[in-house]
Amino acid sequence: MARISLKNVKKSYGKTNVIKGVDIEIEDGEFCVFVGPSGCGKSTLLRMIAGLEDISSGELRIGDRVVNDLPPAQRGVAMVFQSYAIFPHMTVRENVAFGLTIAGASKEEKEAKVAEAARILQMEHLLDRRPSQLSGGQRQRVAIGRAIVRKPQVFLFDEPLSNLDAALRMDMRMEIGRLHQQLGASMIYVTHDQVEAMTLADKIVVLKDGAVMQIGAPMDLYHNPANLFVAGFLGAPSMNFIKVKVEGVQGDKVLVSNAALESVAVSARRGPFKPGDTAILGLRPQYVEIAQGAGRLHGKVALTERLGSETVLDVTLKDASPLIAALSQDVIFEVGMPVDLTFDPDKAHLFQEDATMASASAH
Repeated sequence: MARISLKNVKKSYGKTNVIKGVDIEIEDGEFCVFVGPSGCGKSTLLRMIAGLEDISSGELRIGDRVVNDLPPAQRGVAMVFQSYAIFPHMTVRENVAFGLTIAGASKEEKEAKVAEAARILQMEHLLDRRPSQLSGGQRQRVAIGRAIVRKPQVFLFDEPLSNLDAALRMDMRMEIGRLHQQLGASMIYVTHDQVEAMTLADKIVVLKDGAVMQIGAPMDLYHNPANLFVAGFLGAPSMNFIKVKVEGVQGDKVLVSNAALESVAVSARRGPFKPGDTAILGLRPQYVEIAQGAGRLHGKVALTERLGSETVLDVTLKDASPLIAALSQDVIFEVGMPVDLTFDPDKAHLFQEDATMASASAH
């Protein structure tokens, strides 16, 4: 297995900069997920690591080698594509063994490695079928099996589950997690699905417009987002953002309020703030609750989604701004009903209004 290091890596197409000086360290055996919206550069970055895209500048190391100019076959990586890229005229056995066949492996070696991959992926019964006889999840197993038999230092996954339905995507996500535990290999996984990122990763790299917004463990990013972009991107439903005025500052606490929010003191982790500033208060929907007494937030119910174990309220606050509350019980609210809400100030986030796109990384 191998450690992967990217130092000031850039990619340009003519005058257009698509990867803007990325620094990432991925430890040996780590599961790292590149996540971000469509067009943020995550797949381009993965293809640069694979050797399918040239690096315009910077340094890429896999293990103890600088691999900028090495062809893909010499980098010790194997890539699983979104489109599966399996051959329809070959059996599963032949597809899984294809890379070994090209490399001139013996019949005995191919049979042993294909059998091992089939055992790991629980697809021994599929080896003599053709792709047309397989489901989407089975085809994805074949693509992963073809990567396993190469015994690469690094596995690269480019949105491998995006063509599957929701239930199958969850099953395959669990299988990929188990595969990582079994093989102990370094894995880099690209997705725009923040649920996949949160559930699979040891380390998440959040990208936007070709730049790193933040790097860290999933729950570190969830509880301590560096900026508004990361805060809004990770978590479902998305974090609520409420524009507030700073009334005062005392030590590490900032007193804020607005037309729909009673004055409340929250942490100033991302300061500095001063009285009179406009700031953005971030509240996770899961941490917003119905007030038993006097509430901090006041509004009316605009929509109710009852999901069984959870009720999601879409609330219009008194200042007409929207707010989502994810309540951990099955409760009934009528549209238009007044509602008072509260939250734990220690779980709130306060951002400077001009810090929306601030870039940050914490390795």
